[in-house]
Amino acid sequence: MSGGREAARRSPGSLGEEPWGGVRPFSIKTKLGTLVVISVLITTGLSMIAVHTKTELRFITVFSMIATLLITQFVAHSLTAPLDEMNAVARSISRGDYTRRVRENRRDELGDLAETINVMADELEAQDHQRKELVANVSHELRTPIAGLRAVLENIVDGVTEADPETMRTALKQTERLGRLVETLLDLSRLDNGVVPLKTRRFEVWPYLSGVLKEANMVASARAGMASGSGSHTRTDVHLHLDVSPPELTAHADPERIHQVVANLIDNAVKHSPPHGRVTVRARRGAQPDSLELEVLDEGPGIPRSEWHRVFERFNRGAVNRPHGPGSDGGTGLGLAIARWAVDLHGGRIGVAESDRGCRIIVTLPGLTSAPS
Repeated sequence: MSGGREAARRSPGSLGEEPWGGVRPFSIKTKLGTLVVISVLITTGLSMIAVHTKTELRFITVFSMIATLLITQFVAHSLTAPLDEMNAVARSISRGDYTRRVRENRRDELGDLAETINVMADELEAQDHQRKELVANVSHELRTPIAGLRAVLENIVDGVTEADPETMRTALKQTERLGRLVETLLDLSRLDNGVVPLKTRRFEVWPYLSGVLKEANMVASARAGMASGSGSHTRTDVHLHLDVSPPELTAHADPERIHQVVANLIDNAVKHSPPHGRVTVRARRGAQPDSLELEVLDEGPGIPRSEWHRVFERFNRGAVNRPHGPGSDGGTGLGLAIARWAVDLHGGRIGVAESDRGCRIIVTLPGLTSAPS
């Protein structure tokens, strides 16, 4: 649906114009101008007939008025009928019914308005679907760790189990899962509320990314054997490889936000990697001072080109029905959206690129020249 909406959407300057930049031949202005010309021609013609046939002027006036009113009524109906339809569709949308659409069978300003209303309905329908999906996702994500934590605590209170370190570790895992979900929702809230201040500084890329990869491995190992309730992977069979050139490479950005980007990209790549696959994080110097180009490559099934424009949409879980390997649950569909948000804060770019195998995502950070402070 999203691709169709993007294809149908036009720039504001294109309304009322043909693709080659000229005025529409069937615009409302043209129709009204034609109505005036026809009315004048009818009146003039009847007047000339009256002069040649010596018909009384009052009859000619009556005939002219009748003909002009008939033509005006026809033109007015052609203009008001689609407005009535648009009004009915708009009322349906205001009541929460996003299924109705306006027929787009005109080549004038009203046709453009019908197209705009349909695009708006598509967007509202998508947002309503996302809202319902968010409620369903959050309800499911919260229910699992809460139920597990409640069961552990009830067993302790009822004396079924002792509050030994192993039992408390189980309760801690459930609490950590709740914490990860809350952090994801906070990131989503920041995304919706707009730009947040960046704390940019210069840092060495190799030790920084090495720490991010090491943390990803440690977190995956700690979660192994436990279902991921927040969309984070629990796989330990995928090898993470770091490639930084030159080794002394530095960058200027907000380390916390870039950590979100890299961690989410790694998490997504690992979940879609084949058993014992390899995920490579590559860093290179950009064109500007302290700019940075990051690549994350995996060996999974890849992303169809038709889905590239939807990869970073919220709640999009990709076209692959069954992620590879144990512990790959598809997630909440927010990780890549949050990654794009963090990159946008820096004034950078993120996107899917061509790859011989698997998926390849490239991140470009602008460095000192245009990164916001």
